Formats: sequence, structure tokens, C-alpha cells
Amino acid sequence: MPPVFEAYARVLHPAVRYAGDEDVEVRWDEVAAHNGTTAHRLMQWPAITGSWEYVGEDDQPGLWNDSPAEGHLPASVAAALADLLAPWTATPQECWFGWCDDGHPGRPHLALPACDLLLRRGPVTLASANFAPEPQEQSAAVWWPTDRAWFVATDPTLMSTYVGGPAGAVDAVLGSLLEAHPATPDDPVGHDTDPVNPIPPRD
Repeated sequence: MPPVFEAYARVLHPAVRYAGDEDVEVRWDEVAAHNGTTAHRLMQWPAITGSWEYVGEDDQPGLWNDSPAEGHLPASVAAALADLLAPWTATPQECWFGWCDDGHPGRPHLALPACDLLLRRGPVTLASANFAPEPQEQSAAVWWPTDRAWFVATDPTLMSTYVGGPAGAVDAVLGSLLEAHPATPDDPVGHDTDPVNPIPPRD
């Protein structure tokens, strides 16, 4: 995240529990409570679950079946986040969305160290769109309004999304039903950076 905004938030991607034909979103603080670990703003998935096997592989039946998506903001969370941020820009109908796609060399790109992001302009509601060919799912890696009032970033290796913007916008995110925590641009972000819960050994 660029260190230029008044405030920041970390939005956690929910895990998923299967309930018949329904997918139920599961909060990280629920998982931490079940496993006897501590929920806090810098918590990391392997540390609160107690195993690296729970990063995209095994599950905890009855609690969650799919681990939080890495590098992908679920559509329901993206839509809720877009609704919260829309009032905090003068250009909600003119936003930019970037995602990794090398198949369109003639269209606008944003060069980043990890990859070049293909850019698309549209309303803030486009945040919940799928930018990958079906049946794959991929949210925008970054999105922001034309007036640059705020910025949203989802790193391809992380299970959380970061938001930077005015204090009021971040307060709206933190006070919503989304599982979100205050953040700073220099927070540690890797799976092995939980400063409170023991980091499980890798096999």
C-alpha cells in the first residue's frame, strides 16, 4: 500500500463452511476461538489454525471447509467494501481495476514488480466482478477511483485485502459487518508473521 493515506484497514477474507447447498462465511475470530488461539489485527491463518496444512488444503469439518482465498477477494466481500467506499469518492462511476493478464498487450497496463496489471475502467460496483475466464475466479488485484480518494489492494499470496483512504472511509470499513482491523503501511503481512500466536513448524 502506498504510504500516502490518512488511515488504513486490513479486510480478512472469510473461510467457508458448507451447509447443504449454501456456503456460509466463517470469520477468523471464530476459527481462533475454536482453536484456542488469539484473534488480533496481525493474526495469520496458519498460526490461528495451528497448521500449514490448513493453507488451501485440509479443513476443520464442522467449522470450515474452504480456507480463505489467497489473492482473491470474494465477490460478496468486494461488493460490501465497494458500497462502503463509494460515498468517499467524487468519482464512484469512474474507477480503475487492475489484474494480472498478459493476454491483451494492446490495452492499458500498470507495471508492478510481480506482474503487469491489465487495467479496466468502470463504476465502483465492478469491484465484485470476476476478472478471470470461467470457471476460475479472480478479483481485481488493485482498484481505486479516478480522484484517488482511496486505494484497495489484494496481494496474490495473501488471505486479506488492504484499504487506504480518508479516516472516515476506513472507520466505515472497521465499523461494518466485514471482519476488518486497523492497519499501517509497514505491517508485516506474510503467513509466518503472526507476532502473538505460535507459528506452527513446516513439515
